[in-house]
Amino acid sequence: MYGARTVLRLSLTLRSARRLGKAGLMEGPPPPGAAENGPRAPGEEHSPVVQETMVTEGAAQIAFPSANEVFYNPVQEFNRDLTCAVITEFARSQLAAKGIRIKVPGEKDVQKLVVDLSEQEEDRKEVQEAAGDQPPTASAGEVCQEGLRVLEGLAASGLRSIRFALEVPGLRSVVANDASARAVQLIRRNIQLNQVAHLVQPSQADARMLMYRHLPAAERFDVIDLDPYGSPAAFLDAAVQAVSEGGLLCVTCTDMAVLAGNSGETCYSKYGAMAIKSRACHEMALRIVLHSLDLRANCYQRYVVPLLSVSADFYVRVFVRVYTGQARVKASASKQALLFQCVGCGAFHLQRLGRAAATGGRVKYSAACGPPIHPECEHCGQRHQLGGPLWAEPLHDLDFVGRILDSVTAAPSRFRTSERIRGVLSVVTEELPDVPLYHTLDQLSSTIHCNTPSLLQLRSAILHAGFRVSLSHACKNAVKTDAPASVLWDIMRCWEKECPVKRERLSETSPAFRILSVEPRLQADFTIREDANPSSRQRGLKRFQANPEANWGPRPRARPGAQGVPTPPEERRRLRQNKRKDPGEDAAHRADRLKVFPCKRFKEGTCELGEHCCYSHGPPTPTSTAAAPQDPEGTPKQSPPRPASPAGPGGD
Repeated sequence: MYGARTVLRLSLTLRSARRLGKAGLMEGPPPPGAAENGPRAPGEEHSPVVQETMVTEGAAQIAFPSANEVFYNPVQEFNRDLTCAVITEFARSQLAAKGIRIKVPGEKDVQKLVVDLSEQEEDRKEVQEAAGDQPPTASAGEVCQEGLRVLEGLAASGLRSIRFALEVPGLRSVVANDASARAVQLIRRNIQLNQVAHLVQPSQADARMLMYRHLPAAERFDVIDLDPYGSPAAFLDAAVQAVSEGGLLCVTCTDMAVLAGNSGETCYSKYGAMAIKSRACHEMALRIVLHSLDLRANCYQRYVVPLLSVSADFYVRVFVRVYTGQARVKASASKQALLFQCVGCGAFHLQRLGRAAATGGRVKYSAACGPPIHPECEHCGQRHQLGGPLWAEPLHDLDFVGRILDSVTAAPSRFRTSERIRGVLSVVTEELPDVPLYHTLDQLSSTIHCNTPSLLQLRSAILHAGFRVSLSHACKNAVKTDAPASVLWDIMRCWEKECPVKRERLSETSPAFRILSVEPRLQADFTIREDANPSSRQRGLKRFQANPEANWGPRPRARPGAQGVPTPPEERRRLRQNKRKDPGEDAAHRADRLKVFPCKRFKEGTCELGEHCCYSHGPPTPTSTAAAPQDPEGTPKQSPPRPASPAGPGGD
């Protein structure tokens, strides 16, 4: 009883001390750690010190927690640099229509107003020039009252929004939104760290609900940037409604396994299109995303116009403008196409969903006729796979891409990835805009099992045949051409005559045998032409990214509430090895279970393990200390007698 009273008094004393400590009435030195951690709010639990890392990218300096609480991937710096360049050029064209010029960091003071002006705007410009008035100038880091309103729906640390505020001129406001309270807290700190509170507004909300609240025309955003972890499908419906008329929508997709054909049914559920495995899977992913955007916009009498579509590293990135117009929406069906691809030789054909015919100044829309192929491939006799629908119109606005390229070339020190941006955009400007998808050099040669011609030889042969050909930014071995598949296979048949294939090794039902059994109708000329080598290749531009660092690629998803330093990828890989294998079991049970998988020596009767043989056993160890198999009772079993060595040449 006395012990119970003592414990009760001690607990009451501790409670009183806590109340006095919270009220600040206790005297004496503060507890250890209070000085470095700072004062805590009443009732706040003590939390361990969060380790942070300072990251400098572009003009922004960002604090990141060392634990994986907020998502960040340094490999996507190219994505962020390209986005800043695109929005800068978009702001230049939008503000030039209002008589405002922008001052881009790193560019010369003398700038050109590159925009299609109407007659009234041209008259106003002439009046201003006659009066000697200088047009107002918008600079980066300053608020432009007639500038663009930008939304980053999934801001994470706010790095992209802060870079917009510091590097893109002509902005009125930037909303950095995230659903995570920890992320928004980090956004606020980074805003104060970079002193952009006058431009960047933090927001904690579901990105879809935030965009749905800005559906009125006066509240829509001029630029919406969506860069989620994985698929953006859940945000596209709200995004195509919340962007202003002619506004810019920037979307990133990192679920390339789905878009590249590994899971066609999942791709259909997210994007409304069936993806199939193809050598042109990266461009197909771009066209599936554009189809999904246009399909969602059509529900609200809107349509999309692609400005730039890029496949880079492990993701695809599209920049589109969204317009409203019922008459133009009717033409959307004729912009989509189904894909028929042969499973044997890879030849593909596109079938438009609709047809638009102009007669007498009017456009008549009707259903298309098809299919354009037979049930079996005319080249190899194999069946066809059906994919799509996908976007069949050009992927880029070449005039807009050319202006971005000129801007980046004029200020090469503006971005750390300027060299790669120049290379990628140069290849984009060289692509054939009206030719969807492409073949690859290795696919053509591996189909008929022959040596691979050089890229210049194949391109020269296509040019000699009277067709166009170009590269593709999505694949270094791509052959994008308007030549039909029959011409390509005639060229490969002519190449095979110079580098013969052993026909006796080919199966009569294989695509190679059926393709090579037909004589070519076209005599290919493989003489190298000067125009076969594109300008970007001659200048040695950095067109395709080398591995930037070890273990690069998609990073793990951010874990709210993560504590401490995350486990390195090498350690995680080591811990996960053999995790799918069966647990250890008795040797006799394992032998009985695997007896149905004997090795070759068991079938020949020469296996030394006898009845205990399984398919994946190693060579016998020569040491005498090797453990013998045991039966279920635990007693060692005797190994079957080994065949005696022959005594001589005639020994048995």
